[in-house]
Amino acid sequence: MWASAPRRPATTPPTSPTSPRSVRPCEEVTSRERRPRSPQPHEGPAVTAVKTLVRSWLPPVVAAVVIFGGWEALLAIIRPDGFVLPPPSEIGRAVAQNWDAIVTATGVTGFIIVTGLLAGVVVGAAFALLVTAFRAANETLTPLAVAINAVPIIALAPIFNAWFGILSPRSNQAVVVVLVFFPVFVNTARGLTQVEPSQIELMESYGARKWRIMREVRIPNAMPFFFTALKLATSLAVIAAIVAEYFGGRQDALGNLITNSAGLTRYDDAWAAVLAGSLVGIGLYALAVVVERLVMPWYFTARRSA
Repeated sequence: MWASAPRRPATTPPTSPTSPRSVRPCEEVTSRERRPRSPQPHEGPAVTAVKTLVRSWLPPVVAAVVIFGGWEALLAIIRPDGFVLPPPSEIGRAVAQNWDAIVTATGVTGFIIVTGLLAGVVVGAAFALLVTAFRAANETLTPLAVAINAVPIIALAPIFNAWFGILSPRSNQAVVVVLVFFPVFVNTARGLTQVEPSQIELMESYGARKWRIMREVRIPNAMPFFFTALKLATSLAVIAAIVAEYFGGRQDALGNLITNSAGLTRYDDAWAAVLAGSLVGIGLYALAVVVERLVMPWYFTARRSA
């Protein structure tokens, strides 16, 4: 018998390096992971500020809608006297009926608020720079600032009316300046002084003088503190201006509109004026948030990456 030839072992055909069978699943996943991702479009600070503003303000807006809706529904159920607490619908009707007067009063009081706010911020920041740079100024101005802040607005308004005139806007502006000054001064001074000693030592080792250290180290470090004080000062400025108008100022201002309407038991008109003042404060706060995002994009980038 013929001897059968030995069988050759079965072999698989060679696969090319580019064949799908030559790539194992794990290698396929790895190759997909190593593919370069398409670059994300760069968003400027303005776009980032707007997006952050929407994310920050959307929940409060929804909460306000729920609160005003609940307010309206509750008053519709219990039906109290209108002079005790008018429903939001009555306040809205009062805004529509007195639109011209409310717009005029908002413009008058808004001018007092904005000018007093700017002056108070400038004075407070300047005092903070002085007490940080000079020890003698710190020992002199800090106790003075604390003493001024301890004086109530009700006591300051009549005094400023006597100094500048009861109908002069400068008296109400001075009240706003005093109330805004202290939080800006304290927070900015805190930011200027709470600097890492190693940063100061490094600048001094390079021969940097006091004002260069102030400009390149202390002021950037104080910016978050400053904007925190600025956002707080926006609401304080509204309060100071309206309270000061109770004691003097133009008759077509928001403070006088509130007191006159309440004195005539037209509480829906008074609440309409209160709403106008609140909107001014909200608008200034939102503006401060936007400016903060535009001035300090590096700060918020560092916070997101932390």
